Amino acid sequence: MDTVSGSVSGPAAGAVAGPVAGPGAGPGAGPVAGLATGSLPVDTFAGPGDVAAALARTGYLADDALATATFLAIRLGRPILLEGEPGTGKTALAEALAEALDLALIRLQCYEGIDATQALYDWDFPRQILHLRAVEALTREEHRDPRELENELFDERFLLARPVLRALREAPCVLLIDEIDRADDEFEAFLLEVLSTWQVTVPEVGTIAARTPPIVVLTSNRTRELHDALKRRCLYHWIDHPGLARELEIVRTRLPEVPPLLAEQVVGVIQRLRTDAGLIKPPGVAETLDWARALVALGAAAVDPEVAAASLGSAVKYREDAERVRAMLDRLLTP
Repeated sequence: MDTVSGSVSGPAAGAVAGPVAGPGAGPGAGPVAGLATGSLPVDTFAGPGDVAAALARTGYLADDALATATFLAIRLGRPILLEGEPGTGKTALAEALAEALDLALIRLQCYEGIDATQALYDWDFPRQILHLRAVEALTREEHRDPRELENELFDERFLLARPVLRALREAPCVLLIDEIDRADDEFEAFLLEVLSTWQVTVPEVGTIAARTPPIVVLTSNRTRELHDALKRRCLYHWIDHPGLARELEIVRTRLPEVPPLLAEQVVGVIQRLRTDAGLIKPPGVAETLDWARALVALGAAAVDPEVAAASLGSAVKYREDAERVRAMLDRLLTP
Protein backbone atom coordinates (compact mmCIF):
# COMPACT_ATOMS: atom_id res chain seq x y z
CA MET A 1 0.00 0.00 0.00
CA ASP A 2 1.47 3.33 -1.04
CA THR A 3 1.10 6.47 0.99
CA VAL A 4 2.84 9.16 -1.00
CA SER A 5 -0.14 11.46 -0.80
CA GLY A 6 -2.70 11.70 1.94
CA SER A 7 -5.90 9.72 1.88
CA VAL A 8 -8.39 12.04 0.30
CA SER A 9 -11.73 11.12 -1.20
CA GLY A 10 -14.28 13.65 -2.27
CA PRO A 11 -18.03 13.34 -2.03
CA ALA A 12 -19.81 11.14 -4.50
CA ALA A 13 -20.65 13.00 -7.64
CA GLY A 14 -23.53 10.76 -8.65
CA ALA A 15 -26.58 9.65 -6.75
CA VAL A 16 -26.72 6.23 -5.20
CA ALA A 17 -28.14 3.54 -7.41
CA GLY A 18 -31.72 3.31 -8.26
CA PRO A 19 -33.90 0.24 -7.89
CA VAL A 20 -32.78 -3.21 -8.86
CA ALA A 21 -34.81 -6.25 -9.70
CA GLY A 22 -37.42 -7.07 -7.11
CA PRO A 23 -36.98 -9.64 -4.36
CA GLY A 24 -36.70 -13.15 -5.59
CA ALA A 25 -36.26 -12.03 -9.17
CA GLY A 26 -33.25 -14.22 -9.59
CA PRO A 27 -30.73 -14.19 -12.38
CA GLY A 28 -33.37 -14.71 -14.98
CA ALA A 29 -34.84 -11.30 -14.30
CA GLY A 30 -32.40 -9.66 -16.68
CA PRO A 31 -30.19 -6.63 -16.11
CA VAL A 32 -31.78 -3.93 -14.14
CA ALA A 33 -29.52 -1.64 -12.79
CA GLY A 34 -28.22 1.23 -13.01
CA LEU A 35 -28.26 3.46 -11.23
CA ALA A 36 -26.18 6.43 -10.80
CA THR A 37 -27.91 9.47 -12.13
CA GLY A 38 -24.67 11.31 -12.87
CA SER A 39 -21.94 10.37 -15.29
CA LEU A 40 -18.33 11.26 -15.85
CA PRO A 41 -17.91 12.84 -19.30
CA VAL A 42 -15.20 11.14 -21.34
CA ASP A 43 -13.88 14.59 -22.25
CA THR A 44 -13.37 15.58 -18.60
CA PHE A 45 -9.71 16.09 -19.50
CA ALA A 46 -8.66 17.45 -22.87
CA GLY A 47 -5.30 15.70 -22.71
CA PRO A 48 -2.55 14.32 -20.47
CA GLY A 49 -1.47 17.83 -19.56
CA ASP A 50 -4.85 18.52 -17.98
CA VAL A 51 -4.56 15.30 -15.98
CA ALA A 52 -1.11 16.24 -14.71
CA ALA A 53 -2.32 19.73 -13.77
CA ALA A 54 -5.39 18.41 -11.92
CA LEU A 55 -3.31 15.88 -10.00
CA ALA A 56 -0.71 18.53 -9.17
CA ARG A 57 -3.41 20.66 -7.53
CA THR A 58 -3.93 17.80 -5.06
CA GLY A 59 -0.19 17.56 -4.38
CA TYR A 60 0.42 14.51 -6.61
CA LEU A 61 3.12 15.07 -9.22
CA ALA A 62 2.75 12.74 -12.21
CA ASP A 63 5.30 12.52 -14.99
CA ASP A 64 4.25 12.64 -18.65
CA ALA A 65 4.01 8.85 -19.04
CA LEU A 66 1.80 8.36 -15.99
CA ALA A 67 -0.40 11.33 -16.91
CA THR A 68 -0.85 9.87 -20.40
CA ALA A 69 -1.76 6.41 -19.08
CA THR A 70 -4.27 7.94 -16.66
CA PHE A 71 -5.80 10.12 -19.37
CA LEU A 72 -6.25 7.12 -21.67
CA ALA A 73 -7.79 5.02 -18.89
CA ILE A 74 -10.43 7.71 -18.30
CA ARG A 75 -11.01 8.52 -21.97
CA LEU A 76 -11.28 4.85 -23.04
CA GLY A 77 -13.12 3.65 -19.95
CA ARG A 78 -10.45 1.05 -19.17
CA PRO A 79 -9.03 0.01 -15.79
CA ILE A 80 -5.43 1.02 -15.20
CA LEU A 81 -2.99 -1.47 -13.65
CA LEU A 82 -0.11 0.14 -11.81
CA GLU A 83 2.92 -1.95 -10.86
CA GLY A 84 6.06 -0.84 -9.08
CA GLU A 85 7.98 -0.96 -5.84
CA PRO A 86 6.08 -0.17 -2.64
CA GLY A 87 6.01 3.52 -1.83
CA THR A 88 6.16 4.82 -5.39
CA GLY A 89 2.69 6.40 -5.39
CA LYS A 90 0.40 3.75 -6.90
CA THR A 91 -2.30 3.92 -4.25
CA ALA A 92 -1.88 7.68 -3.98
CA LEU A 93 -2.81 8.11 -7.66
CA ALA A 94 -6.32 6.76 -6.99
CA GLU A 95 -6.66 9.04 -3.97
CA ALA A 96 -5.52 12.05 -5.97
CA LEU A 97 -7.87 11.22 -8.86
CA ALA A 98 -10.83 11.03 -6.50
CA GLU A 99 -9.94 14.41 -5.03
CA ALA A 100 -9.23 16.03 -8.41
CA LEU A 101 -12.55 14.85 -9.88
CA ASP A 102 -14.54 15.32 -6.65
CA LEU A 103 -15.63 11.66 -6.71
CA ALA A 104 -16.03 9.09 -3.96
CA LEU A 105 -13.04 6.80 -3.44
CA ILE A 106 -14.09 3.18 -2.84
CA ARG A 107 -11.24 0.93 -1.78
CA LEU A 108 -10.90 -2.85 -1.93
CA GLN A 109 -7.80 -3.99 -0.05
CA CYS A 110 -6.75 -7.41 -1.33
CA TYR A 111 -5.18 -10.06 0.87
CA GLU A 112 -4.46 -13.77 0.80
CA GLY A 113 -7.70 -15.74 0.93
CA ILE A 114 -10.02 -12.90 -0.12
CA ASP A 115 -13.06 -14.12 -2.04
CA ALA A 116 -16.03 -12.69 -3.90
CA THR A 117 -18.05 -12.30 -0.70
CA GLN A 118 -15.63 -9.73 0.70
CA ALA A 119 -15.64 -7.87 -2.62
CA LEU A 120 -19.30 -8.05 -3.60
CA TYR A 121 -21.94 -8.38 -0.92
CA ASP A 122 -23.16 -10.15 2.17
CA TRP A 123 -26.49 -10.42 3.97
CA ASP A 124 -27.14 -8.68 7.28
CA PHE A 125 -28.04 -11.83 9.18
CA PRO A 126 -28.70 -10.18 12.58
CA ARG A 127 -31.24 -7.80 11.01
CA GLN A 128 -32.82 -10.67 9.08
CA ILE A 129 -33.28 -12.64 12.30
CA LEU A 130 -34.78 -9.63 14.07
CA HIS A 131 -37.16 -9.11 11.16
CA LEU A 132 -38.18 -12.76 11.25
CA ARG A 133 -38.90 -12.61 14.98
CA ALA A 134 -40.87 -9.39 14.57
CA VAL A 135 -42.99 -10.95 11.82
CA GLU A 136 -43.61 -14.03 13.95
CA ALA A 137 -44.67 -11.89 16.93
CA LEU A 138 -47.07 -9.76 14.88
CA THR A 139 -48.65 -12.53 12.83
CA ARG A 140 -49.00 -15.44 15.25
CA GLU A 141 -52.60 -16.00 14.22
CA GLU A 142 -51.96 -15.53 10.50
CA HIS A 143 -50.73 -18.08 8.03
CA ARG A 144 -48.02 -16.34 5.99
CA ASP A 145 -46.91 -17.69 2.65
CA PRO A 146 -43.32 -18.98 3.23
CA ARG A 147 -42.25 -17.61 -0.16
CA GLU A 148 -43.51 -14.16 0.76
CA LEU A 149 -41.56 -14.27 4.02
CA GLU A 150 -38.45 -15.46 2.20
CA ASN A 151 -38.71 -12.56 -0.23
CA GLU A 152 -38.91 -10.16 2.71
CA LEU A 153 -35.79 -11.65 4.29
CA PHE A 154 -33.82 -11.23 1.09
CA ASP A 155 -35.01 -7.73 0.39
CA GLU A 156 -32.37 -5.23 -0.70
CA ARG A 157 -32.57 -3.42 2.64
CA PHE A 158 -30.75 -6.40 4.20
CA LEU A 159 -28.05 -6.42 1.51
CA LEU A 160 -24.60 -5.29 2.67
CA ALA A 161 -22.79 -3.89 -0.36
CA ARG A 162 -19.03 -4.51 -0.41
CA PRO A 163 -16.59 -2.35 -2.44
CA VAL A 164 -17.12 -3.77 -5.94
CA LEU A 165 -20.92 -3.75 -5.69
CA ARG A 166 -20.82 -0.27 -4.16
CA ALA A 167 -18.72 0.97 -7.06
CA LEU A 168 -21.14 -0.44 -9.63
CA ARG A 169 -24.11 1.16 -7.89
CA GLU A 170 -22.54 4.50 -6.99
CA ALA A 171 -20.56 5.19 -10.17
CA PRO A 172 -19.19 7.56 -11.24
CA CYS A 173 -16.56 6.97 -8.58
CA VAL A 174 -12.97 5.80 -8.27
CA LEU A 175 -12.59 2.11 -7.39
CA LEU A 176 -9.17 1.28 -5.96
CA ILE A 177 -8.30 -2.44 -6.00
CA ASP A 178 -5.15 -2.35 -3.91
CA GLU A 179 -2.41 -4.99 -4.01
CA ILE A 180 -4.21 -7.37 -6.36
CA ASP A 181 -1.07 -9.54 -6.40
CA ARG A 182 -1.87 -10.66 -2.83
CA ALA A 183 -5.11 -12.35 -3.95
CA ASP A 184 -5.29 -15.80 -5.54
CA ASP A 185 -6.06 -16.89 -9.09
CA GLU A 186 -9.77 -17.50 -8.41
CA PHE A 187 -10.30 -13.98 -7.15
CA GLU A 188 -8.41 -12.59 -10.10
CA ALA A 189 -10.74 -14.50 -12.45
CA PHE A 190 -13.77 -13.11 -10.62
CA LEU A 191 -12.46 -9.55 -11.01
CA LEU A 192 -11.80 -10.14 -14.70
CA GLU A 193 -15.47 -10.99 -15.23
CA VAL A 194 -16.68 -7.92 -13.34
CA LEU A 195 -14.28 -5.59 -15.16
CA SER A 196 -15.39 -7.01 -18.49
CA THR A 197 -19.14 -6.67 -17.98
CA TRP A 198 -19.49 -4.01 -15.26
CA GLN A 199 -22.28 -6.04 -13.70
CA VAL A 200 -22.84 -8.69 -11.04
CA THR A 201 -25.75 -10.96 -10.24
CA VAL A 202 -27.16 -11.30 -6.74
CA PRO A 203 -29.30 -14.47 -6.98
CA GLU A 204 -31.95 -13.27 -4.55
CA VAL A 205 -32.15 -9.75 -6.03
CA GLY A 206 -31.19 -9.77 -9.69
CA THR A 207 -28.49 -8.34 -11.91
CA ILE A 208 -26.95 -5.03 -10.94
CA ALA A 209 -25.04 -3.18 -13.65
CA ALA A 210 -23.26 0.15 -13.85
CA ARG A 211 -24.45 2.47 -16.60
CA THR A 212 -21.34 4.55 -16.00
CA PRO A 213 -18.26 2.37 -15.40
CA PRO A 214 -16.22 3.51 -12.40
CA ILE A 215 -12.65 4.66 -12.82
CA VAL A 216 -10.74 1.56 -11.73
CA VAL A 217 -7.15 1.65 -10.46
CA LEU A 218 -5.50 -1.69 -9.70
CA THR A 219 -2.14 -1.77 -7.92
CA SER A 220 0.43 -4.53 -7.65
CA ASN A 221 3.79 -4.78 -5.88
CA ARG A 222 4.58 -7.72 -8.16
CA THR A 223 4.91 -10.31 -5.41
CA ARG A 224 3.54 -12.66 -8.08
CA GLU A 225 2.82 -12.38 -11.78
CA LEU A 226 -0.75 -11.53 -12.71
CA HIS A 227 -2.50 -13.48 -15.44
CA ASP A 228 -2.32 -12.18 -18.99
CA ALA A 229 -6.12 -12.13 -19.25
CA LEU A 230 -6.37 -9.52 -16.49
CA LYS A 231 -3.50 -7.50 -17.92
CA ARG A 232 -5.15 -7.46 -21.35
CA ARG A 233 -8.28 -5.98 -19.81
CA CYS A 234 -6.27 -3.10 -18.33
CA LEU A 235 -3.99 -0.33 -19.45
CA TYR A 236 -0.60 -0.98 -17.86
CA HIS A 237 1.96 1.36 -16.35
CA TRP A 238 5.07 0.69 -14.30
CA ILE A 239 5.80 3.39 -11.71
CA ASP A 240 9.49 3.66 -10.99
CA HIS A 241 11.25 5.63 -8.29
CA PRO A 242 11.55 9.27 -9.37
CA GLY A 243 14.83 10.92 -10.23
CA LEU A 244 16.50 13.37 -7.86
CA ALA A 245 14.94 16.52 -9.29
CA ARG A 246 11.39 15.14 -9.33
CA GLU A 247 11.67 13.64 -5.86
CA LEU A 248 12.93 16.94 -4.52
CA GLU A 249 9.96 18.65 -6.15
CA ILE A 250 7.62 16.12 -4.50
CA VAL A 251 9.10 16.84 -1.07
CA ARG A 252 8.83 20.59 -1.55
CA THR A 253 5.23 20.28 -2.77
CA ARG A 254 4.04 17.88 -0.11
CA LEU A 255 6.09 19.27 2.77
CA PRO A 256 6.66 23.00 2.29
CA GLU A 257 7.70 23.28 5.95
CA VAL A 258 10.91 21.31 5.32
CA PRO A 259 13.94 23.66 5.03
CA PRO A 260 15.46 23.67 1.53
CA LEU A 261 18.86 22.34 2.66
CA LEU A 262 17.26 19.55 4.67
CA ALA A 263 15.06 18.55 1.73
CA GLU A 264 18.07 18.38 -0.59
CA GLN A 265 20.05 16.28 1.88
CA VAL A 266 17.22 13.85 2.55
CA VAL A 267 16.51 13.30 -1.13
CA GLY A 268 20.21 12.98 -1.92
CA VAL A 269 20.73 10.31 0.74
CA ILE A 270 17.62 8.39 -0.32
CA GLN A 271 18.71 8.43 -3.95
CA ARG A 272 22.10 6.98 -3.00
CA LEU A 273 20.50 4.34 -0.78
CA ARG A 274 18.48 3.11 -3.75
CA THR A 275 21.41 2.83 -6.10
CA ASP A 276 24.54 2.16 -4.02
CA ALA A 277 23.60 0.53 -0.72
CA GLY A 278 22.33 -2.87 -1.88
CA LEU A 279 19.43 -2.82 0.56
CA ILE A 280 16.85 -5.58 0.96
CA LYS A 281 14.09 -2.98 0.69
CA PRO A 282 15.19 0.36 -0.74
CA PRO A 283 13.11 3.27 0.58
CA GLY A 284 10.30 4.60 -1.59
CA VAL A 285 8.97 8.13 -1.90
CA ALA A 286 6.69 7.45 1.06
CA GLU A 287 9.76 6.79 3.21
CA THR A 288 11.42 9.94 1.90
CA LEU A 289 8.46 11.99 3.09
CA ASP A 290 8.32 10.15 6.42
CA TRP A 291 12.01 10.76 7.07
CA ALA A 292 11.72 14.45 6.19
CA ARG A 293 8.76 14.80 8.57
CA ALA A 294 10.69 13.03 11.32
CA LEU A 295 13.70 15.30 10.93
CA VAL A 296 11.50 18.40 11.06
CA ALA A 297 9.83 17.04 14.20
CA LEU A 298 13.30 16.64 15.75
CA GLY A 299 14.07 20.27 14.94
CA ALA A 300 16.85 19.42 12.48
CA ALA A 301 17.82 22.07 9.97
CA ALA A 302 20.30 19.74 8.27
CA VAL A 303 21.15 16.04 8.31
CA ASP A 304 24.17 14.95 10.36
CA PRO A 305 25.20 11.38 11.27
CA GLU A 306 23.77 11.57 14.78
CA VAL A 307 20.27 12.78 13.87
CA ALA A 308 20.24 10.53 10.78
CA ALA A 309 21.01 7.44 12.88
CA ALA A 310 18.37 8.37 15.46
CA SER A 311 15.61 8.80 12.86
CA LEU A 312 16.64 6.05 10.45
CA GLY A 313 13.60 3.92 11.28
CA SER A 314 11.46 6.34 9.28
CA ALA A 315 13.26 5.41 6.07
CA VAL A 316 14.67 1.89 6.51
CA LYS A 317 12.47 -1.00 7.61
CA TYR A 318 14.82 -4.01 7.91
CA ARG A 319 17.37 -4.57 10.68
CA GLU A 320 20.03 -5.67 8.19
CA ASP A 321 19.41 -2.58 6.08
CA ALA A 322 19.58 -0.29 9.13
CA GLU A 323 22.94 -1.75 10.17
CA ARG A 324 24.31 -1.37 6.65
CA VAL A 325 23.14 2.24 6.40
CA ARG A 326 24.50 3.23 9.82
CA ALA A 327 27.90 1.88 8.81
CA MET A 328 27.96 4.10 5.75
CA LEU A 329 26.28 7.28 7.03
CA ASP A 330 29.48 9.35 6.95
CA ARG A 331 30.02 8.50 3.30
CA LEU A 332 26.36 9.06 2.42
CA LEU A 333 26.36 12.50 3.97
CA THR A 334 29.56 13.57 2.21
CA PRO A 335 28.67 15.70 -0.82
